[in-house]
Amino acid sequence: MFKMFVLLIALAAAPIALAENSVSVDAGDFAAQRAKIEKDLADGKTYAELSSAERSDVRASLDRMASMLEGGKTPDELSADRKVELYNVQERTNMLLTQGAADSRLVCTREARTGSRREITTCMTVAERNRRRTADQDTMQKAQRITLPVRN
Repeated sequence: MFKMFVLLIALAAAPIALAENSVSVDAGDFAAQRAKIEKDLADGKTYAELSSAERSDVRASLDRMASMLEGGKTPDELSADRKVELYNVQERTNMLLTQGAADSRLVCTREARTGSRREITTCMTVAERNRRRTADQDTMQKAQRITLPVRN
């Protein structure tokens, strides 16, 4: 019970702590970071596994952050509420981009085919490997289901 009380106090104090501390974004840095993110979104490799909705969400978040930092403002010049809002938008964007980059990472393996000693190299993104693993598991589960004939 005491741990839960401490957690609630910590969560309630988070916006106050954010209001007093500077957020790790500044207007000059933000423009450069935004340009790099836009370039990476367009290259078709870095964030290839982001859905179109997630891409739109990232772009909307970048626009929202840009409007908050408009006119060369720094986060320290923002009101406490706006700082918290900026921080939350930044965290959501970072989460989407981090997950998208991790899922788009290319992983290559060398395996010998059944009946052959010759190894081949197979490359897939992490997300493709996860989708394939899920599909293979579904196929195995369907194959293992036994349907008994109906007797009258």
